Amino acid sequence: MATITTPGYAHIQRQHGRCSTTAGRRGASNSVRFSARAVSSVPHAAAASSAPAFLPVPFVPGADAPSPSGKSAIGVPKAPRKGEEGKRLNFFQRAAAMALDAFEEGFVANVLERPHGLPSTADPAVQIAGNFAPVGETPPARALPVSGRIPPFINGVYARNGANPHFDPVAGHHLFDGDGMVHAVRIRNGAAESYACRFTDTARLRQERAMGRPIFPKAIGELHGHSGIARLALFYARAACGLLDPSHGTGVANAGLVYFNGRLLAMSEDDLPYQVRVTADGDLETVGRYDFDGQLGCAMIAHPKLDPATGELHALSYDVIKKPYLKYFYFAPDGTKSADVEIPLDQPTMIHDFAITENYVVVPDLQVVFKLQEMLRGGSPVVLDKEKTSRFGVLPKHAADASEMVWVDVPDCFCFHLWNAWEEADTDEVVVIGSCMTPADSIFNESDDRLESVLTEIRLNTRTGESTRRAILPPSSQVNLEVGMVNRNLLGRKTRYAYLAVAEPWPKVSGFAKVDLATGELTKFEYGEGRFGGEPCFVPMDAAAATPRGEDDGYILSFVHDERAGTSELLVVNAADMRLEATVQLPSRVPYGFHGTFITGDELTTQA
Repeated sequence: MATITTPGYAHIQRQHGRCSTTAGRRGASNSVRFSARAVSSVPHAAAASSAPAFLPVPFVPGADAPSPSGKSAIGVPKAPRKGEEGKRLNFFQRAAAMALDAFEEGFVANVLERPHGLPSTADPAVQIAGNFAPVGETPPARALPVSGRIPPFINGVYARNGANPHFDPVAGHHLFDGDGMVHAVRIRNGAAESYACRFTDTARLRQERAMGRPIFPKAIGELHGHSGIARLALFYARAACGLLDPSHGTGVANAGLVYFNGRLLAMSEDDLPYQVRVTADGDLETVGRYDFDGQLGCAMIAHPKLDPATGELHALSYDVIKKPYLKYFYFAPDGTKSADVEIPLDQPTMIHDFAITENYVVVPDLQVVFKLQEMLRGGSPVVLDKEKTSRFGVLPKHAADASEMVWVDVPDCFCFHLWNAWEEADTDEVVVIGSCMTPADSIFNESDDRLESVLTEIRLNTRTGESTRRAILPPSSQVNLEVGMVNRNLLGRKTRYAYLAVAEPWPKVSGFAKVDLATGELTKFEYGEGRFGGEPCFVPMDAAAATPRGEDDGYILSFVHDERAGTSELLVVNAADMRLEATVQLPSRVPYGFHGTFITGDELTTQA
C-alpha cells in the first residue's frame, strides 16, 4: 500500500467509531450560525481553533449551547413578517394558518418533540455542524489564485452538489434533508476563472422563501415516530387549505449531477430533476423542474447512468407508497424516453444507486426498506429488514418487461453506492463493484456499532443463479471507502481502477484512494491534518475517448476544507502518479457535500 501526503501537511490522525459532538463553544470568524430567517456566508479570513472531534462547531437552533436539560434544543417556526402572508391569503386561509401554526408549536413541537432527545442521525447539532453547516450564495468570484500548474487540457466546469438548508431546522434534521446547492469552478487555459455557488431554485424552496420559514417536512430528520405522523398531517392540511402547493414537486435536488443532452441536471430521488444552467460568466441559474418535455411523470433516482458508448441515460424510479414500487427506463441521446419497465417488488426498497454493463442494468433489491407502519410504533420508516434476502436483478437494457430479469441472491449485502459493473462472458458472470455497508441502516438510524464500508467485488452468475463476493482490499489495508467513481469513458466495461473517498473519521473524508480492483493495491492521497474533503471527480485526459491511452490518464478534482484556517480549496491531482499538480484558493467556505461532475468546454457550448 502506497500513501501520499499532501506536501506541507502532517499525516492525519484517524479517529474510528462514532464520535460525539463538541458542545457549548463557538469559534471565531469561521464559526457558522443561522440567522433567524435564512443562512448567510461567513468570512473565513481569520483562523479559529477547533477541537479534533467529529464536528468541532456544534449547531443548536437559537442557542450557543444545549438546553439545560442536556437534550438538543428544538426550534419552533418563526412567524412571517407582518403582512407577508396576509396579502395573498383569504380570511379562511389566514384562520387555518393560525390554527395549524398553533397546533405545530403547541402540540407537535412542545408535546411530541421537545421533551424527547433527538438521535444523532436527526440532531441538527450533529448533522449540520462545523463544515457540514450551510453557507449563503456566492456570485461569481473571478481570477482565483492558483498554486502550481493546472494542466491546460482541463477546460470546463467542475460542479458539485450538496445539501445546504436555507432555514433553521424547526425539529429533527438529517444531512440529506438540506436544500440543494451547486458549487462550480470554471477552468480554462490553465487558469481558474471563477467560482460561484447557488441554491437550486426548487418549487419547495421558492414556497418556503415566500413564507419566510420551512413548511415542508424533512423526509428523514422529521418523518419518524408520532411526531412524524403529526408533521405529515400538518403538511396535508396546509396543502388542503392552499397554504402550500405540493403539485410542482417537494424534492430538494441536493444529491446527484449529470450532464445529458445539453442540460446539467440536479437530482434527488424524491422528485424530477432540475435543470441548472452554467452562464457565460460562470454563474449558475435554475431553469426549472425538468420532465424531459412531458415524458417523465415520476421521480428519478439521483444516480442515472450515462452509457459512454451509446449516449443513453439509464434510470430508476421508486415509490414508497403504491405499486409498482420500482420502474426502469432510459433516454436516447436526443432525450426520447423509453417505455417504463415495471419491476415487481414485495415491498418498497430504498434504492439509491444501481449499475450498468455493456448490455444490462444491475438493480439492487437489498435489506433497507420502507415500512411506514413503523412510525405508528414510534420508529423510523426506513428500516433494516433482517428477514429479507438481498439480491441483484440483471435486466437487458432494452427489455420489454421484467420477465427478462434474472435475480441472484447475495445474502446480507447492502451497498449504498455501486461504482461499476461489467460482463465476464467466459463465466456467464456479471461483476459488480460496490461498497458494502454494515450496519446497513446506520446512515438513517442511530447505532452503537461502528460503521464499515468495505470495497467489494460481487459476482453474479446469471446461468446458475449463484453469487460470490470478496473484499478487494486485504485486511491490513482496510479503510472505509465511499463516494467516488471510475473513468467515465469506461463505465459499464471492465475497469482496473476506482477513485474513492477515504471516509475516515466517518463521516468526514480525510483523503481519497486509487484502488487497483484486481490486486487490491491502494494508493492514498491524504489532505493533511485538520483538512477534509469529499468525492474525488476523475477528469479523463481525452473526455470523449472510448479507449483512453491509459485508464488512469487524467486528473482528480476535489474540494478540500481546512478546519483550522477556515479556508477551502480545489485540488488538482494527477491520477496516474497521485501527485498534487495545483491548488485553487476559493473565496468562501465550501461545505462538505455529495456528488459532482465535470462539464467540458465543448459541452458548455451546447447547453439548452
